[in-house]
Amino acid sequence: MEPKGKILVVDDNEDVLLSLNMLLKPHTEAVRVISKPERIVEFMDSFAPDVILLDMNFKRDAISGEEGYEWLSKILEHDPHAVVLFITAYVTTEKAVRAIKAGAVDFIPKPWDKDKLLGTIRSAIDLSRTRHGGCLCDKEEEEDTRDAFDEFIGESPAILELKRQLKRVAATDANVLVTGENGTGKDVVAHALHALSRRSDKAFVNIDLGCIPDSLFESELFGHEKGAFTDAKTTKEGRIESADGGTLFLDEIGNLPLHLQQKLLTVIEKRQVSRVGSNNVRNVDVRIVTATNADLHAMVRNREFRQDLLYRINTIELHLPPLRERGDDIILLANHFLKSLAQKYQMDYPSLSAEACDKLLKHSWHGNVRELQHCMEHSMVLSDHNVLSADDIVLEKQSTEATKDEGFQDGILNLEDLQRNAIRRAVSICDGNLTQAAEMLGITRFALYRKIDKLGI
Repeated sequence: MEPKGKILVVDDNEDVLLSLNMLLKPHTEAVRVISKPERIVEFMDSFAPDVILLDMNFKRDAISGEEGYEWLSKILEHDPHAVVLFITAYVTTEKAVRAIKAGAVDFIPKPWDKDKLLGTIRSAIDLSRTRHGGCLCDKEEEEDTRDAFDEFIGESPAILELKRQLKRVAATDANVLVTGENGTGKDVVAHALHALSRRSDKAFVNIDLGCIPDSLFESELFGHEKGAFTDAKTTKEGRIESADGGTLFLDEIGNLPLHLQQKLLTVIEKRQVSRVGSNNVRNVDVRIVTATNADLHAMVRNREFRQDLLYRINTIELHLPPLRERGDDIILLANHFLKSLAQKYQMDYPSLSAEACDKLLKHSWHGNVRELQHCMEHSMVLSDHNVLSADDIVLEKQSTEATKDEGFQDGILNLEDLQRNAIRRAVSICDGNLTQAAEMLGITRFALYRKIDKLGI
């Protein structure tokens, strides 16, 4: 479907105005181009554009983009629901993050790709009509947002800001990197991004790169042809192809081997994928969402991760704070888990005493939300009370206390003992789920297997 709508283009380069006017005219309801940003408000009132394409750099400074931010502010002051796309030849991660936070919807780079440009404008027009469509659209948007955030529990300032950013970013096709400690809920953020996007009726494909043997990485991501390698008995579609039209969520992106990072970069840049054992390329349209608890910038410095791939996957970076920094969200989440568990086990829904709440709030939660969920399940199943007391809340020993009791014996600090105890605690917290335990420890599942074998656990 062609993007039918009214577009206002603001740029001081006459060649850019001419090119965009010629390009957009056959695909839109109407196009107006102006070279003086001082006339933007005038055209907003007389022309009522669905989308404004705004150059970031005018005469004052060739690359800083400061004038673009100033005019964006004036546009949103005149119409808080205005949909603005920045046009610039100088795209950086810092600019992208600042622009989204300031209220822009997306970037159009110079020189632009025609198909991507039209796709971005189509999404922007849809967003504009949702924002300006009246009470019914507002109500539907509110219900969609509420559904998307069903599992994203939290009212702390950091989480409210993250939800606000999520709604803005979801309206674009920008690639997103979700960072945070293990167990903070990065997969929940990825699902919310998909649910709030225009791709919500298409596939959401999740692949945990920390759980795939090195020999299967390429086949899982890109697929393979029959006979491409030993045991390739049939043709297999890769996860990237399966996500065509939808969202591809690559969890633990730091585990992707270097030789496949280049291949993923090609997929992102060319929107094409080639199966193992085939010279044919297939066009794919996917939004890439990645997640990690690793320091990718440090990995770049150590030449363990490609810098150009990092730039591609973190157009926008969304950070999930650790649970210990979220204050009363701990109690909201605890009650959410108790309610869900009551339904799961067909038990009465218990409440938390003031002392139990105080105990939960004081705990450091190194396992984050996943540890809290396990704690609530353990406490609820073993308690006979309708109100859980502080004694019903069984917490894992952590930090200094854990080190003193389990790793430091007779004044001697033994590294293997520390590793052995850390693995046992992680496995206990995760109820024997080695994949989750590996995530909590910050290693891959296969590295955990090797350590278990080496340490005789």
